Amino acid sequence: MSLSTPEILTAYDAVRSDRSPENWLLLSNASPTSQTLSLKATGTGGIPELLSHLSPTEVQYAYVRIQYANDAESVRVKFALIIWIGEQTKVMRKARVSIESGEVKRVLAHHSITVDASEVRDIDEEEIVRRLRKAGGADYNGGRG
Repeated sequence: MSLSTPEILTAYDAVRSDRSPENWLLLSNASPTSQTLSLKATGTGGIPELLSHLSPTEVQYAYVRIQYANDAESVRVKFALIIWIGEQTKVMRKARVSIESGEVKRVLAHHSITVDASEVRDIDEEEIVRRLRKAGGADYNGGRG
């Protein structure tokens, strides 16, 4: 499986770029019987918009740019990889995730944290920001998350 398609790499570069409004991308299988991941969607509305594209019957991979303030003077940008395994995903499809996710992590390489999720409530932006702060080492928010 090769994820290094021009479409995926262009979307990845856009999400990583401070000059681009895109702040997330979503990969999923091209069809229910396909073993090839393709770019399903990109967006500018952050995690709330991304959530509307997740399917309870699919394995999907999201790459998200998250901007947050540490204090009044500093803003940080970090990236998270979300591995979504919808609750109604078939067992055989779930079994491919361990191998497939390695390739996804290789192509979408620059991320500070990985979020494993099977329900929308598993993708909580405040919790992701808290984890990103912790992963970043410096917490200028006095431990207040």
